[in-house]
Amino acid sequence: MWTHAPWRGRLLPHPLPAGERLRAYATWCNAVEGNTTFYATPSRSTVESWAGQTDPGFRFVVKLPKPITHERRLTGADDELRAFLDAIEPLGPRAHALWIQLPGSFGPADVGALAAFLGRLPRDHRYAVEVRHRAFFDDPRAVRLLERVLTGAGAEWVPFDTTVLFRSPPTSDGERDAWSKKPRVPLRTAALTDRPIVRYIGRDDPERTAEGWRHWVDAAAGWLREGRSPTVFVHTPDNADALTLARRFHDDVRAEVPGLEPLPEPMPSNGPLPDEPLTLF
Repeated sequence: MWTHAPWRGRLLPHPLPAGERLRAYATWCNAVEGNTTFYATPSRSTVESWAGQTDPGFRFVVKLPKPITHERRLTGADDELRAFLDAIEPLGPRAHALWIQLPGSFGPADVGALAAFLGRLPRDHRYAVEVRHRAFFDDPRAVRLLERVLTGAGAEWVPFDTTVLFRSPPTSDGERDAWSKKPRVPLRTAALTDRPIVRYIGRDDPERTAEGWRHWVDAAAGWLREGRSPTVFVHTPDNADALTLARRFHDDVRAEVPGLEPLPEPMPSNGPLPDEPLTLF
C-alpha cells in the first residue's frame, strides 16, 4: 500500500525510487498490511529492503500467499510455507503477525484443517486469522469452535468491519466497486490475544468514515488500558485519504488515552528524505 498512486506528490514525495517509498510511508503510519505477499512470495532481497527502510518497531501484518490459503486450503502446502517464512525472515521483530486470510467458502467443517495448520506453524511468529464465512458470525456453535481453536494456538481473530460501507447505497465508483468485492458480515469487536488487529473500511467521504469508527476508538482505548497492543488499519474504498484518516484515528484514541505516544510529523510531500527512518510507536 505504500506505493498507492493517489498519495504521490500530495501526501508522499514524488518521484521517489522504489527503495525509498516505504521509508516515506513509515513517517505517516507505524504499521502496514502486507497484501502483495498474497499474490507472490517476495524475494528475500526485497524483504531486506523493507526492513532497511523501517525502524524495528514498525509493524508488518503480512498475508500468507494465496496458494497456501485459497488453493491448497492449508493442507499440503509445506513447501510454499517454508519458502514464505524464509523470505520474510529479514523483517525480524517487524513481523508483528502473519495474516491467514481464508476464503468465504472456508467454513466450520474446515476448522479441523485450520487447527492442524496452526499446530504445525513455528512458534517464533504470531498469527492472525481472518474468516469470511457467515456461519462464524451467525452460528454461536461455529463461533465457539473457531475461538477455541484460535485461543489454543495463541492466534488472533481479525475482524474486517464493513458495516459502514454497507450501511447505505454507494455514492462513488470506488464504493460501488467495494460493494461488489468486500465481505458483508456482522460486526465483531472481541479480542482473543494481547495483540488485537482490526481492519476497518469506511466510505470515500472522510467524515462518514470517521463517524463510523467511534466504536473502534473506544475498543482500542480499552485494549490499551488493559495492557494490550492493538493495530488498526483504516481503509476507504479509494484509499485516497487513508493516510490522513489513520492519523486522525490515532489522535481520537490518544484523546481517550493521553499516554499514547503521538505519531511523528509526516515527511513533507516535497521535502528531503531523512538519512534514517524515524522511530514510530
